[in-house]
Amino acid sequence: MKLRILTLGIAVSMLSACGGGAKQDDSKVLNVYNYSDYIAEDTIPNFEKATGTKVTYDVFDSDEMVETKLLAGGSGYDVVVPTLNFFGRQIQAGVFLPLDKSKIPNLANLDPEMMKRIAQQDPGNKYGVPYMIGTTGIGYNVDMLKERFGGSTEIANSWDLIFKPENIAKMKDCGITILDTPADMIPIALHYLGEDPHSHDPAVIQKAADLLKSIRPYVQNFHSSQYVGSLANGGTCLVVGWSGDIIQARDRAAEAANGVTVAYSIPKEGAPQWFDMLAIPKDAKHPEAAYAFINYLLDPKVAAANTNFIHYANPVDAATPLVDEAIRTDPTIYPPADVAAKMFTYSINPPDVDKLYTRLWTEVKTGR
Repeated sequence: MKLRILTLGIAVSMLSACGGGAKQDDSKVLNVYNYSDYIAEDTIPNFEKATGTKVTYDVFDSDEMVETKLLAGGSGYDVVVPTLNFFGRQIQAGVFLPLDKSKIPNLANLDPEMMKRIAQQDPGNKYGVPYMIGTTGIGYNVDMLKERFGGSTEIANSWDLIFKPENIAKMKDCGITILDTPADMIPIALHYLGEDPHSHDPAVIQKAADLLKSIRPYVQNFHSSQYVGSLANGGTCLVVGWSGDIIQARDRAAEAANGVTVAYSIPKEGAPQWFDMLAIPKDAKHPEAAYAFINYLLDPKVAAANTNFIHYANPVDAATPLVDEAIRTDPTIYPPADVAAKMFTYSINPPDVDKLYTRLWTEVKTGR
């Protein structure tokens, strides 16, 4: 799920047909739509060099953005990267091409147990391939938190920091951002309340909205990407965000030696774990290039390089030994079994629940 608009310089100028109407090789063109800051800087150039394929790489910062394009049809993309719960709903809407798995031999590199979990929303793993795995939790400025909580960061290990007004109020002066997506925030609030995060009951969902409204006065910003830079430079001190993004902010601050120390917490009550999926829209114009790209991303060396750059766990078993030791041993990136046992996934919401989420989220943001 991810930040900054990539500076890969991957805009492609399409070659015009020369004398006599020669056709361009469609298998050598690829249009990708992915989260921002969600791939190593050299992955696309290396793929282009290895295959002779010209790639146009566009970015988004929320699942809602990619879903709008997919459901409208004619997106123009060959590979898209929705999160699993959105992906499951999009499967039901019939927007994806069933995968020809013979064209993705590196599927053999994937963890079979993980594929079983994904199959709950993609039966038979028919339409998608996992790209990255992450969690949603709490990012914070260590020194600013300590200043406000008696020299300790223990409060950051609980959602109490976010959902108890007396706690979050202490961070208001240094800047608070939460993800601008109800698909994350409402299930988190439900889980904190002891409710089923998958509930479709309007009365239950309203409880989550009421909780979020109670902390609205203390939230400076709702955004799903800008918080990375702001957290790294000290402009924001508390976020609810995606694991890899917050860890990137931590590392950027350390590299800049700017006096800002950032940390990420998976709250002890449990947190969402999500899978971002690689899928081919059924109206993709370059499916062969899409297969080649998906297969390339599942190569252990490529998957490890992407993880080393973006700090999200990848699903390729053979890639783990190739991941930097500091990353593969980081429990916020590769959670231990006792932490993983408390995690939950997002559900596929039917249209009426999705509309309710959207309406309630508008109310939360506007403070109504």
